[in-house]
Amino acid sequence: MESLTQQLEALRTTVEQFRGQLPEVEATGKKLAAVLAGGGRILTCGNGGSACDALHLSEELVGRFDQNRRSLAAISLCADAPLLTCIANDFGYDAVFARQVEGLGRPGDALVIFSTSGSSANLVNALQAGRQGGLLTISLLGKSGGRCRGLADHDIIIPSSTTARIQEVHTFILHAWLGLIESELGLAGPGPAAVG
Repeated sequence: MESLTQQLEALRTTVEQFRGQLPEVEATGKKLAAVLAGGGRILTCGNGGSACDALHLSEELVGRFDQNRRSLAAISLCADAPLLTCIANDFGYDAVFARQVEGLGRPGDALVIFSTSGSSANLVNALQAGRQGGLLTISLLGKSGGRCRGLADHDIIIPSSTTARIQEVHTFILHAWLGLIESELGLAGPGPAAVG
């Protein structure tokens, strides 16, 4: 196992290699803000640790990020266990996200998928359903981008083969997006007081 110093150095190297994609991070963040400003919703999904990233983005939009402000419309497609098991049981696990995109997504919405490998069939199918449904589609990927590469309107691929480093940079991106969204929508000001 790598030492903590080695892990930190690997993260620093990954961040430096990723730096050139910052304009794409900014551009996609502004597009997500435009979706919300236009009355659209942001749908998110991923598997395993990437499901946690999908939940992280949606909960901070609906709840709060840096500012107390109005709630923003976001749905994590990973969050409803009875729905996930229903779809998996009746249609197969490859359909668990696409079926929700078909039912919940509308033109003017956005779909954001998180994947370290880009190889999961359920994410490939979700992206295809998003494109067919007229959603803005964005993929946060790692490694080579896998089967998801090129299926979304925008791909951001983290230059690492290590799951932990990829997810760490994904977290940076989703936080950057949240800050951009609050800034673009003029929400960086007083809102309802947070409790606790």
